[in-house]
Amino acid sequence: MQNKGLIRLFAILFGIVSIYQLSFTFVANNVEDDAEVYAVNKISDAEENYVAKREAEESRYLDSLENQEVFNLGFTSFTYSEVKEKELNKGLDLKGGINVILQISVKDILKGLANNSKDPVFNKALAQADETSKNSQDDYIDIFFQEFEKVSGGTTKLASPDIFANKTLSEEINFQMTDAQVQPIIRKKINESIVSAFEVLRKRIDKFGVTQPNIQRLGTSGRILVELPGAKDVARVQNLLQSTAQLEFWETYKADQVAPFLIAANNTLKDIVGTDKKEETKEETTSEIDSLLSDAAEDSLDVANQVNPLFDLIASGGSQGSPVIAMVAIKDTAKFDQYLKMPEVKQELPANLQYAKFAWGIPPKDAQVVELYALKGNRENEPNMSGDVITDAAQSYDLGGRPAVSMQMNSRGAKIWEELTGKAFREQGNIAIVLDNIVYSAPGVSKGAISGGNSEISGDFTLDEADDLANVLRAGKLPASADIIQSEVVGPSLGQEAIDSGMFSFIVAMILVLIWMISYYGKAGLFADIALVFNIVLIFGVLAGLGAVLTLPGIAGIVLTIGMSVDANVIIYERIKEEIRAGKGQKQAIADGFSNALSSILDANITTGLTAIILLLFGTGPIQGFATTLLIGIATSLFTAIFVTRLLIEWNSRGGKNELLFTTALTRALPKNPNFDFLSKRKIAYVISGIMILISVVALFTKGLEGGVDFVGGRSYQVRFVDPVNPTDISNDLETVFGNTEVKTFGDANQIKVTTKYKVDEEGTQVDEEIQNKLFEAVKKYLPEGTTYNDFTTGGGADKIGILQSIKVGPTIADDIKKDAFWAILGSLAVVFLYILLRFQKWQFSLGAVVAVFHDVMIVLGIFSLTSSIMPFNMEIDQAFIAAILTVIGYSLNDTVIVFDRIREVVREKGWRGGDNANEALNSTLSRTLNTSLTTLVVLLAIFIFGGESLRGFMFAMIVGIGVGTYSSLFIATPVMFDTLKNKGEKKE
Repeated sequence: MQNKGLIRLFAILFGIVSIYQLSFTFVANNVEDDAEVYAVNKISDAEENYVAKREAEESRYLDSLENQEVFNLGFTSFTYSEVKEKELNKGLDLKGGINVILQISVKDILKGLANNSKDPVFNKALAQADETSKNSQDDYIDIFFQEFEKVSGGTTKLASPDIFANKTLSEEINFQMTDAQVQPIIRKKINESIVSAFEVLRKRIDKFGVTQPNIQRLGTSGRILVELPGAKDVARVQNLLQSTAQLEFWETYKADQVAPFLIAANNTLKDIVGTDKKEETKEETTSEIDSLLSDAAEDSLDVANQVNPLFDLIASGGSQGSPVIAMVAIKDTAKFDQYLKMPEVKQELPANLQYAKFAWGIPPKDAQVVELYALKGNRENEPNMSGDVITDAAQSYDLGGRPAVSMQMNSRGAKIWEELTGKAFREQGNIAIVLDNIVYSAPGVSKGAISGGNSEISGDFTLDEADDLANVLRAGKLPASADIIQSEVVGPSLGQEAIDSGMFSFIVAMILVLIWMISYYGKAGLFADIALVFNIVLIFGVLAGLGAVLTLPGIAGIVLTIGMSVDANVIIYERIKEEIRAGKGQKQAIADGFSNALSSILDANITTGLTAIILLLFGTGPIQGFATTLLIGIATSLFTAIFVTRLLIEWNSRGGKNELLFTTALTRALPKNPNFDFLSKRKIAYVISGIMILISVVALFTKGLEGGVDFVGGRSYQVRFVDPVNPTDISNDLETVFGNTEVKTFGDANQIKVTTKYKVDEEGTQVDEEIQNKLFEAVKKYLPEGTTYNDFTTGGGADKIGILQSIKVGPTIADDIKKDAFWAILGSLAVVFLYILLRFQKWQFSLGAVVAVFHDVMIVLGIFSLTSSIMPFNMEIDQAFIAAILTVIGYSLNDTVIVFDRIREVVREKGWRGGDNANEALNSTLSRTLNTSLTTLVVLLAIFIFGGESLRGFMFAMIVGIGVGTYSSLFIATPVMFDTLKNKGEKKE
């Protein structure tokens, strides 16, 4: 081996850098362990809500160390915040937190660009684009252009003055332009708006206080991925991300000004919906109405024993002169809105209320009611002043010492604000401060017009809420609404359990592999073990250095790398043993063994690497973590096997001493030169495989596969109870609430997985809150007495019960995930076919490899279809399953390519001798094939048994795939290649 000194130096430096990168993770973990101990010592178990209090103490302890030195290397030192920035990133499944995909509304952007056009063609095209987009994978803008063309029929142009040829876009679009000329301009404007939304969200997240957040734009569709590991307050995060920050200032009506309309609306509703309530008992009293109505109107209303559809929803009325016109129970706000939007009710609006806008206030903490306001609208439906005049915002305190938000306006805003507050002072009116259609406060003006452009938003805020609101206003408004179309929330307790189970499976697998290598290869196996341990250090070091995110599938990828990385050593050692049996001296046998094994090692790892790249390109989230670790593992495994192992072996063999036998007493007893006629059994193998594939096809067409939420859309909740529960009983309880709902045991008998499509098409935090509320009420009887809604939704409390993980996937993005999975599998097959074709120069080799892979995938799918209902673990087809399938493809190709490499080598040495070449190659690689397969299966079994419930289906697919892949490389790939090559009359290489 040339340049040993350089390689040795590089290995040492590589190792030192990896250890340096990992040292930050060790320091950060030690500091956080100290914080946990501090919190436990300060807050006893006897205190009420001690879990949340300990978390708060931990946070305060770590905040105090943010700028304190915690790591000193002598030549430099690091604060806790610097250490946190450099530590190995942990994904949601290991740390807890929230992962969402936001869809920026292209529809809203189009309406904004068209100045909210009332053009019927434009609005009909938008409506049809909404419907079409639900079942289409095309970008919304493409669909809109197609629908506009259909609706307009060529009579209306995009460049119409009422659409895009308006004042706002006059410098870029004129009414003489064709649709084809307008379209690229609109695309550019939409892209600019999405980029703006991305920057606004990034600014908000940067100020949120989560370490190592991840935000990235996904393609060109207006989707933005946001991952916040460690975030615990899910509702706070969702509000932060979805708030458009549309700040507006409106004048308000008084309660007594609106009361006559409410009376008229109630009377109208009696005729429409009152008949349905005639039999209900009414306990409405005159005193309850008294606060609602003005004195002038009160006498005209006889409320005794009447059905009052609107008044029955009012908990209490607004007092005379107040901007609050009513108080309504939160649960009744949707019905109240529905009543007010009825055409018959709108007709009752008097002339002075013709443009009134009704808006709800922000609910006080733990309150069951919310305030209703009436804003003074106008023909243009524009506020008196908008939030674009705000130049800065900061968390402050009001006169009562409560958290508030102070704002500073520009000169234009200051002038309008002075006029607005002056008018409110003279008329004793109120000004509502409205954010995203919610009234945060509606203060009066008691000391005259306010100059200078200073204003304040007050309310029943916590410090965090005031801080978030200031952050949102400072970052600026989103150009369009942002809906969460996919989300995953993992509780911190589940994350810690994942780390514990993942690390335990990692240690078990490591020990098993280390023992196996020593027992099979003796001292040479020890050298392989040293290289393997060094390989693991390098993998973690590279992950930390690149800032990559370690996920639970990522740990599985590393553990799988442990099993697969010995493959290179096995190939080398088996070749060295062949050279020794051929009579060569040890030094020459070692040199030739490494040299002859190199081609097979490279081909096998390149095919696996190509599969991993496809997975990286088409996968999302945790699956990309799996692909990342697999790719890094392939690279470091090649380096350690080819260079580090050789350095150790040659160091041991210096001076001709310390001869390595590459065997032990156990392996010396094994057959040296197996001579099994594989090709003579190929027809039997074809029949067996044909039957298995036929059964698989029948199962897939009759029984199908159990699609996960990833692929079918919906919401999924992993819920833990203290005692074992019956999923059938819970399913019956939930079906009365959600309709068709799937409930099954997930892992232990006290855990279930609930999957529902209830309101899957509806977006917004209100819908998420509604569903979780209904879930809580339905299963409350199975929870310990005193369990609160907050405990349930955060997986909190001493018993770590409640929702441990929740996933939401909209139907559109589910279709996208399925499409990406299909292309991932098809793409990997195509890429590998081309690589093998280029490498072996014959399509028959590519055909043999692809047929074997197709064979393996079909059988894995068939086994999943047949056994999904009887296996005691989750066997849904989701993104993790696709990762398993792609890994099986890579492994199967790995085996096949090594055999093909040996066939090519034998043909070059001895010429084409029909089936003898193939049989000789299969027999000479048999030891390597079985050794690597057994080692990998041992690793997979370790993960399957000890790696946690969420990985069992994933591991089961890989265990089946590795077994079937080993069989197909021996009995399918090579025979198919041989039969097609033979039929072509090939006689020589």
